Amino acid sequence: MAFDRSIVGVTDPVWTRSWTADDALLYALAVGAGQQDPVRELAFTVEGADQQVLPTFGIVLALFGGPQLGLRGVDLTQVLHAEQSLTLHRPLPVAGSAQVRRTVTDVFDKGTGALVVTDTEAVDPDGGEPLFRTRSSVFIRGEGGFGGDRGPAETFALPARSADAVSRFRTAPNQALLYRLTGDRNPLHADPAFAALGGFDRPILHGLATYGITCRLLVNEFCDGDARRMSHIEGRFTRPVLPGEELVVSAWRDGDAVLFRTTNGEGDVVLDRGRFRVTGG
Repeated sequence: MAFDRSIVGVTDPVWTRSWTADDALLYALAVGAGQQDPVRELAFTVEGADQQVLPTFGIVLALFGGPQLGLRGVDLTQVLHAEQSLTLHRPLPVAGSAQVRRTVTDVFDKGTGALVVTDTEAVDPDGGEPLFRTRSSVFIRGEGGFGGDRGPAETFALPARSADAVSRFRTAPNQALLYRLTGDRNPLHADPAFAALGGFDRPILHGLATYGITCRLLVNEFCDGDARRMSHIEGRFTRPVLPGEELVVSAWRDGDAVLFRTTNGEGDVVLDRGRFRVTGG
């Protein structure tokens, strides 16, 4: 059964996604909050009046807990997360509900595979005020070459100078096992036999875990630990991360944005073309 490309334009029925303060705490722990500097990150790891939500928790709310993306005719061992962006219209509440709608916007032909792009919007159920929007794409190996549009050309270049900030975090050997509790139960990140079918020696870390860790480090560096000041983040996944590997986030100020790249401890790029925006003083 071939991959069904007719899913372009399909919009899922609106669903309601609710979360608690404990869900937000679990997410923060799953992306390493409190491992290096527990006192600095208490706002993300302890309940109470001062609790904050890491912005990338919004992606978990959008992608899990509702209908799953209907990739018909696809070998799931060949599906890799490719890109992710998140735009916050206002800070995420510590607990609450949102009405969520997802639309498949494109299927691009990348030659060696197909790139499936979806847009998901979340609004406040009381009044419909926009809460956040996230754009996600997955790469399906072996499903390209169908003669379709390759997608828009993109330009991205880091400044030709040393990074303005470099942050490091060593992932835990059980980082993927912890992160999967936020909702992504893909066996690629826990089952050695399934990972082997995808060509990996052992289970790999979720791309969104790398993404969330990167965001947390950028919030600490450029928002003084105040997650409510972040308005946008985007990036492209380029290489799997193994639990236990170190992540190094290099960032450059570029006008009103921060450009970033995440590598592993060996210098291999794992998250590229990164943009991060801050609002407020």
